[in-house]
Amino acid sequence: MERLMPIAIKRPLAKHRLWGRVRPPRGRYFGGKKPFLFVRALRRGKQPTRLGELRMAAGRLEVRLAKNDAEIAAAQRLRYEVFYEELSAKASPEVAAERRDFDRFDPFCDHLIVLDHAEAPARVVGVYRLLRRDMAARVGQFYTQDEFNIRKLLRGGRQVLELGRSCVHPDFRSAGVMNLMWRALAHYIVMHDVKILFGCASFPGADPEKHELALSYLYQKHLAPSQIRPRAIRKRFVNMNRLSEESVDEKDAQLAIPPLLRGYLRLGGVIGDGAVVDEQFDTLDVCIVVRTDQLAEDYARRYQRMRDKTGVDAAGAPLGA
Repeated sequence: MERLMPIAIKRPLAKHRLWGRVRPPRGRYFGGKKPFLFVRALRRGKQPTRLGELRMAAGRLEVRLAKNDAEIAAAQRLRYEVFYEELSAKASPEVAAERRDFDRFDPFCDHLIVLDHAEAPARVVGVYRLLRRDMAARVGQFYTQDEFNIRKLLRGGRQVLELGRSCVHPDFRSAGVMNLMWRALAHYIVMHDVKILFGCASFPGADPEKHELALSYLYQKHLAPSQIRPRAIRKRFVNMNRLSEESVDEKDAQLAIPPLLRGYLRLGGVIGDGAVVDEQFDTLDVCIVVRTDQLAEDYARRYQRMRDKTGVDAAGAPLGA
């Protein structure tokens, strides 16, 4: 077995060099299973350090991470109600039989849930699925990689966080619920030293012609810098720059952008090159990227002031509406 070990790995091991400094072998695959370079890029990030329980409350609502399989299943049932019953996603036989939206990524993710305590037991009314790079290393890829090349985002070993499967029950679609989720997400970013948020943001309806105004505006005004720009994979690439700049009315284009995507743009989000048709969910997806530098700094300053004023650690402290 030792004779078959690539020299690029054997020599550093013999010198007791840290794994993070080992140069990968020249071959495309390591161990014959997954591309070595991608797995190495995932594992190069800093290991997360938890700073306390993530829990925030506002009136009857509480937001925190799901603690057990029952709470994850409740989040999946809400996702099914929104994506498959309210919208027009196409369920597989397994998903339809259980009336839960689930896939192979769920066991490796953190599930941020909003609970309504007006009922007993509490009901899950909002959800975000969170996948860090150390979690993605265990499953072998990010969900986004089925649609976009995100190699540039993984350079340098920064902690990155994929956002996905975000939805809220129709009775709770208010700014207060979304603000509560975003406050919890901001704390999660600080807890895990996340540098970049990314994920697939969706337009309802898979026809690119229907969204040409918004797509052209996003490409012309919010395209990501080349050094971090995702790109739709070649076989699924849909051109976004469909209209001339002169024919794009910014106000009309902004109104044509889905609310969640507008929220990411307000945080300084930028867009990858190319869109992708998602036939299962009947959507047209773009890749959003948000650098968290300013977001995390603002959040950290806010809760440091709270800690100084009250003498209580903000992690896990109930917050007013």
